Amino acid sequence: MATKRMSTPHQMARGLNENHRPAANTHRLFRWLFVLFVLLAGGCVHRIYVNPIPTTPAAASIPKSLHIAVRSLALEGADHRPGIMFLEWSRHDLQQAIAQYAAQRKTFAALTDDRSDFTLHVRAKLALTSRQWHYHYQIRLQAEMREGDRVVKTYVADGLAKGSFARWVTASDRIPIESALRLALDDLFSRIEADRSVYTGEAGQPAS
Repeated sequence: MATKRMSTPHQMARGLNENHRPAANTHRLFRWLFVLFVLLAGGCVHRIYVNPIPTTPAAASIPKSLHIAVRSLALEGADHRPGIMFLEWSRHDLQQAIAQYAAQRKTFAALTDDRSDFTLHVRAKLALTSRQWHYHYQIRLQAEMREGDRVVKTYVADGLAKGSFARWVTASDRIPIESALRLALDDLFSRIEADRSVYTGEAGQPAS
């Protein structure tokens, strides 16, 4: 009859450590994965700066000064959810982009930072959708042209651009956003230029 060998306290302790080692290793793995996720999430924020270039310059400048004021910029994700994950785009950058666009297009003779003949008040929304294996970026601009406190004209302009199938880097968001904004601004300023007589005062003058 075989005798059962008794384990020493040291062997028992080593056995307990070996039994707990997989659990400890799993816990350590999850901890490192969590840290990696936090680091990647922080590094994947796409801060957008755009510089849309006009497709064509204005045929003739309106001999008045213009001030541009962006009142709001809303970001809308899938299913009309507010905000777009990992994307930051400031109202200040949008205002600078529109001002630079207007300066290059030369729709108005001068752009000012404060007092001007007219002020263009803009409310913008960027909507991100995913369909047909690609992201799509739509920008809508709701604009009011004011002379002092009086609303002269209102406009709605849209721009749509197709993006990539994944949003891995900042350029994958910035490039289509810039394209969509350029299309929306082309639409908006072509409408303003079509109303040239309204802003020059010729619309209210009798024909000679």
